[in-house]
Amino acid sequence: MLLAFAAACGSTLFPTCADVRVIAVDLAEHGESRSTRNVWTIEEFGRDVAAVLEAESIETAVVAGHSLGGAVAVEVGRQLPDKVSQVVALDALHYLGLFPAQSAEQVEAMENLFRQDFEGGVRGLVEGGSPAGTDEALKDAYFEKMVAVRQPAGLHSIEGLVHWDMDAALSETKQPITVFAIRELTDQEAIERYGDRIDIVLVDLGSHHFQVEAPEGTARLLAGVVGSK
Repeated sequence: MLLAFAAACGSTLFPTCADVRVIAVDLAEHGESRSTRNVWTIEEFGRDVAAVLEAESIETAVVAGHSLGGAVAVEVGRQLPDKVSQVVALDALHYLGLFPAQSAEQVEAMENLFRQDFEGGVRGLVEGGSPAGTDEALKDAYFEKMVAVRQPAGLHSIEGLVHWDMDAALSETKQPITVFAIRELTDQEAIERYGDRIDIVLVDLGSHHFQVEAPEGTARLLAGVVGSK
């Protein structure tokens, strides 16, 4: 999920401003988007979103993304420093096994896992993002949706993620970055490592896919960020 909130406010969620425009972007081969591209890097996804904002003549926006989309949101902020006022990541950027720069051995191991058993790798992602007690039917639904992505886009998107150098991206992204992270899934190590650069806000709204399970709660979180701009 990747959202751009342009201008500011005036609905029930944003009562202090005149208007909010929400642009929901399906990344290539995500949702209803289809693509024949060959490049599947986080930087390229960022360029896609930046192109949408440019095409829509957006002057300023808050960019929010879930999971992989959180990394993409950082890239959009890095690429459009004068347009993006803030970056929001929904349960993203704090998973130390995915987002910081990995060693060559770690990257190869992750890539091989998904190359050899994509379904197994996706199942591992779903389980890793599910706190104890998460409804099994929900986990199955998330798995079925994620594993259904067309190939080779699914595999290459994972490869793009594990090759992304988040530390380098953060050093070049000047906007404030807020991460809404599921409390039970957040390691103290992540807070200690990135707490001086990222505002990590712990929430109790469900699993890694909390925006599906608690849409009103998620909307309130986003409204709090957008309404302050």
